[in-house]
Amino acid sequence: MLKFSDQVPAAEHEQRCRHDYQISCNNCRLASICLPIALEASDIDQLDSIVQRGRPLQKGEHAYREHDVFSAVYAVRSGTLKAYRVTDDGQEQITGFYFPGEILGMDGISKNRHASSATALETAAICEIPFERLGELSARIPSLQRHFFQLMSQEIAYDQQLITQLGKNSAEQRIAALLVSISARNSERKLSATSFRLPMSRADIGNYLGLTVETVSRVFGRFQKAGLLAVDNKEISILDVDQLRNAANGIGGVTKA
Repeated sequence: MLKFSDQVPAAEHEQRCRHDYQISCNNCRLASICLPIALEASDIDQLDSIVQRGRPLQKGEHAYREHDVFSAVYAVRSGTLKAYRVTDDGQEQITGFYFPGEILGMDGISKNRHASSATALETAAICEIPFERLGELSARIPSLQRHFFQLMSQEIAYDQQLITQLGKNSAEQRIAALLVSISARNSERKLSATSFRLPMSRADIGNYLGLTVETVSRVFGRFQKAGLLAVDNKEISILDVDQLRNAANGIGGVTKA
């Protein structure tokens, strides 16, 4: 999927995560950014005892659908998922992309039904965490409850940031901000922050950011011509991280193609 650091070869990690059903919260390499980060070693077994791990989702398969009864949240173990809603006129509106170590499905907490659907963009392994049992465990382990609240707060902050981007920012700022976000999320997972494969299509990027596919392609072309990126279809190499951050913040300008 992505270009990994020398610590874990990509093929080895993907094979292990997708097919090793013996993996647990104790030996998962994502524990440092997922829910176990809040736990002492003695408490991780309690979390692991409630986690359900089924077969991997294939590309296009759903973890849950909009209006499904809410019963669990999900941690991505490998692959990438997108969340989307269907508008009144039947169009898909993407609301987020979720990478390994990230939690999704929290949109169902308030009304006990999911407000969006989540589907795999590629083969993806997920951990299903029954919400009722997570609540019981959180009552016994306050640090777990605090961390879960932090994740919910982060989700709200992301939503607010996206609304701001769609309302005020230029196409260049929106796309640069997305690339900076993916770079940072890769870094958290000990992957390459500068060389990676985008799991989503240009159409998905445009849908998420409120841009046409043509605009997305033009902006990638501008970034490449300006020396910020090297682009080969979905393969991305960030050549100038500082300038890309500046573009995300609307500082300076990017040479037009």
